[in-house]
Amino acid sequence: MAQYLMTHLPTKLNNIFIVGPMGAGKTTIGKQLAKNLGWEFLDSDHEIVARTGVQIPIIFDVEGEAGFRKREKNMIDELTQRHQLVLATGGGAVLDEDNRHVLSQRGVVVYLRASAEQLYKRTARDRNRPLLQTEDPMTKIKELLQQRDPLYREVADIVMETGEENIRAVVKQLMDQLKQADLLNSDLQH
Repeated sequence: MAQYLMTHLPTKLNNIFIVGPMGAGKTTIGKQLAKNLGWEFLDSDHEIVARTGVQIPIIFDVEGEAGFRKREKNMIDELTQRHQLVLATGGGAVLDEDNRHVLSQRGVVVYLRASAEQLYKRTARDRNRPLLQTEDPMTKIKELLQQRDPLYREVADIVMETGEENIRAVVKQLMDQLKQADLLNSDLQH
């Protein structure tokens, strides 16, 4: 599994924000990471659904992608102001420059990467992904990766390949990266 650290890391860890494409494992890995740290875990998309009482595909249908992105921006701004939070963001959160700024300023950003083939396999049957409700979801995934990968990399402090590794292995490697960068306080190193 390839991973690397960028150079603009904060001196101590306050929050961890997880970015990456749909199907990369942001929520699954984020939950396990938060558990290991003893921190709160939230998913920005799940918070939008919980507060509106409406599933994301319906928000897309009624308000369009622009309406959803506005809700997402407000949610990310609010949630990133917390402390000791692991936050999984939606796949398109990095499209907004303000989102990229607050993510990079308020915590350590982890980019979970996976190949288009792996993403397709993981999302093929999921009807809650409005951007993939097309004739050719694989082509759409490739388009989204081409558009968003540079933005994920721009904001990322740590890049992790999620590949075929199991969740525990990815979380362990991520914890090791955080320790190696001396970002974890000794009381957080469970």
